[in-house]
Amino acid sequence: MSHQMTNKRLRTLARLTFANTASRVYLGLVLAAVVFVAVDTLFVAHDDASFAGVWVFFLAAPTVFLFLVGGSMAGAESGGPVWFVHLALIVSVLAQACALGWFTRLVRRTGRDHSAHPQGA
Repeated sequence: MSHQMTNKRLRTLARLTFANTASRVYLGLVLAAVVFVAVDTLFVAHDDASFAGVWVFFLAAPTVFLFLVGGSMAGAESGGPVWFVHLALIVSVLAQACALGWFTRLVRRTGRDHSAHPQGA
């Protein structure tokens, strides 16, 4: 594969992941949840464990659970080491942002096709 083709695919992947409204809103929600978890972890005293981190997992679901199950099948116990769980969260969020971008592009293309050829015309 040529260098130009690789660059073009990487730019397309980056556009799908970061350069559309749906992906940006999703990534903004994830960022807000991560900031909430960080503030809750660092600055709020709890007598018991906080469940604030669950929100990040909810936003990264379902793909994060695929990574965690894959990690446990590879021999990691209870989700694996902390670095693996963080990596699974990051990759899951980026994959889902990319999927949202791809879906947005698909809907726009489908919408253009139907508006150009209305039924019954």
